[in-house]
Amino acid sequence: MTDKLPREDRGRLLLGTQGFSFDDWVGPFYPDGTTKKRYLEEYAKYFPSVEIDATFYAIPRISVVEGWRERTPDGFRFAAKFPKLITHEKKLEGAQGDAEVFVGTMQALGDKLGVLTIQFAYDFKPSNFDRLDVFLSSLPVGPRYAVELRNRKWLEPNLGEMLSQHNVALVLQDLHYMPKLDWLTADFTVVRWLGRRADISEFDRIQIDRAEVLGRWAERVSRFLDDGVDVYGYFNNHFAGHSPASVRQFADMLGYELHAA
Repeated sequence: MTDKLPREDRGRLLLGTQGFSFDDWVGPFYPDGTTKKRYLEEYAKYFPSVEIDATFYAIPRISVVEGWRERTPDGFRFAAKFPKLITHEKKLEGAQGDAEVFVGTMQALGDKLGVLTIQFAYDFKPSNFDRLDVFLSSLPVGPRYAVELRNRKWLEPNLGEMLSQHNVALVLQDLHYMPKLDWLTADFTVVRWLGRRADISEFDRIQIDRAEVLGRWAERVSRFLDDGVDVYGYFNNHFAGHSPASVRQFADMLGYELHAA
């Protein structure tokens, strides 16, 4: 696909994978013999962004976050999920203090902090609309935020209006039971290609042909970029079997050169 606008007028595309610490990638992606301590440095040679999954389980130490920043090149961007304590256990109730600690910790990334995603389980239902609205209004100013909902009953116009008021992106998912949307609720967006966990058990190669699906996403993402919208896009291994290959396949469809700067 060709650019319809000058490069400086288009949105920025930041593609990567959901996580980087997979032993199955040694050989197919990381050079043979790469140790776990070198995974991130090797990863950042090829892709401009990564989504950190570890933050979902606990708020990391600031020293760990600073290490992520120091081990990656200028121009690299991190995405990260809010801890499940906030989203799945407390379901936002009384979680403002936890959120402030988490966001403050992630801001140690400096300008390498891309977007922080607030991901909910299926049981976070639209009856929590006002709670979500209040929580978003209380978040620290500065980072970009996105909301990922796994219950399609949320997908009503009032959700889009509320997210737009906060300039919070609705995560666009490729998940088997959720609709594939093109809603824009902020001046950026996040796409997460998830797949189905039961379909994939090893992560060393593409095992499912998703070319047709990716072609439709490429048209959508190209349109976003033409409209000046920054796009953060992250592939899960379960989408097709080997997320680095999925990133490269999608980048090729868009005529996009993968690099960090």
